[in-house]
Amino acid sequence: MLPEAMTLIEAWDFKYATVAFVWMKQASIPGYYTMSNTELCLVAKHGRIPRPRGARNIRQFYSERRTVHSRKPREFRNRIEALFPSQSKIELFARNQSPGWDTFGNQTDKFKD
Repeated sequence: MLPEAMTLIEAWDFKYATVAFVWMKQASIPGYYTMSNTELCLVAKHGRIPRPRGARNIRQFYSERRTVHSRKPREFRNRIEALFPSQSKIELFARNQSPGWDTFGNQTDKFKD
C-alpha cells in the first residue's frame, strides 16, 4: 500500500518526510511475496516544523507482538510525542483517540454519529 500512501500524502497537501518507525509484529502473515511481519509508520508534514524540536535519540526499529487488527503500538505515539513535544499531531486511520492528538478513523468517536 506504499504507493497509495504516497498518493494520499500528496493529495492532502502534505510532504513525505521519512519512515519514522519499522514495527516488527513478532508474527508472520502470508504476503504476496514474503511472510509479512513488519509495518511502516510514515511521517509527513505540512509546512515547516516549528521549534523547539524534541528528542534526537529515538530509534526507528520497534518490536512488539501485534494485537487487534490494525491497532498500532502505543509506543509509536510516545516516541512521536518525544520527537515533537509542542507540535500539532494527527493520526490518520486511527482506531481510538488519544489526549493531545487529532485523530481520524472510522472507529474513533469523532468519526461516529
